[in-house]
Amino acid sequence: MNKTILTVKNVSIAYNDHIVLKEVSFEIQSSELVYLVGRTGSGKSSLLKAIYADHPVLSGEIILDNWGVHQIQKKDIPFLRRKLGIVFQDFQLLPDRSIGENIAFALRAVGHQDSKYIKERVMEVLNVVGLAMKVNQMPYQISGGEQQRVAIARAISNHPLLLIADEPTGNLDPEVSEQILELLKNISHSGTAILIASHDYSLMQKFPSRTLQCQAGKVVEL
Repeated sequence: MNKTILTVKNVSIAYNDHIVLKEVSFEIQSSELVYLVGRTGSGKSSLLKAIYADHPVLSGEIILDNWGVHQIQKKDIPFLRRKLGIVFQDFQLLPDRSIGENIAFALRAVGHQDSKYIKERVMEVLNVVGLAMKVNQMPYQISGGEQQRVAIARAISNHPLLLIADEPTGNLDPEVSEQILELLKNISHSGTAILIASHDYSLMQKFPSRTLQCQAGKVVEL
């Protein structure tokens, strides 16, 4: 049975002293893949940042699992982010570490210390994204699509309840973009809720799913 992972209730958000979203409400369930669309400046990025506690809300509630993100104290943000995976458009891999070391670094950053567990988990998530054979290669030795797969492997390494993907195919060609969406869809089937901000409507048509749109200060379901 699906469980509510994220609740956004009557949330208002400002950016540069301008209210970009007003009294927005929606929920996301486990195993759900949800698109978030909207024009530049519509509040998409501010909403994503508010969900992972990188942008304050003016009012309302954001509940991730049992965490009140809207009122979280700074010292608790690292604990909140253990329940989250975040994937960006530009991969953000550490260039001086191998593929495997990038993922191991992320696991240690959230408190894992057992080197045997870390090694096993690195191989598990690289298997999920089809890159186990490249564990010892450096980021510059693999393609952009493979780098994004590594970024996804890193994001799911800590078994997140919610994976936020901000324009994950923005730097990739159409064929590779389809492969990334297929991968994210498969990850959602394993129970992780996924929220994808995207401008790529043709890709969304190929992988249809629930879609939320930021427009005129609201979030509406298409």
